[in-house]
Amino acid sequence: MEPSDVGEVVKLEELSYGQHHWSKESFYNELENNLAHYYCAVTDDNTLTGYAGCWHIFEEAHITTLSVHPDYRQRGIAQKLLFSIIDDCYKNKIKYITLEVRESNIAAISLYEKNGFKSIGTRKGYYQDNNENALIMFTENIWYEKFKTIYNKLHQEQKV
Repeated sequence: MEPSDVGEVVKLEELSYGQHHWSKESFYNELENNLAHYYCAVTDDNTLTGYAGCWHIFEEAHITTLSVHPDYRQRGIAQKLLFSIIDDCYKNKIKYITLEVRESNIAAISLYEKNGFKSIGTRKGYYQDNNENALIMFTENIWYEKFKTIYNKLHQEQKV
């Protein structure tokens, strides 16, 4: 993600998260944050279809956001964005990846579980807009063979 992407990212952020979305300033601040790593998915004609971000803190990455435009869902874009995060974690010697996700977001939970994340707990009333709980999800060490097997299998399926 580049500063020039922020306007379109915020439009998608508002579409995805409604009134309780991140501001332009929040994204600009993230792009200045040395811990932050953000990615955009675009079409051949440069239409933003999704974005994702995470923080690298020591041996752990924390996914802060991942969103796909409703018109482009069910096309593997979220999976590719997640691959971008995981690939970058490998490059930066990160061992674990964590995130919070709404308990009601079954599609996202399914994506994360398919990619080797497990729910390890709940943050009660985490989301301010409706007091919904968040599942805390975490990977095993991504360098372990079990995780690498899942990752490599999904990568192969994505290329087909």
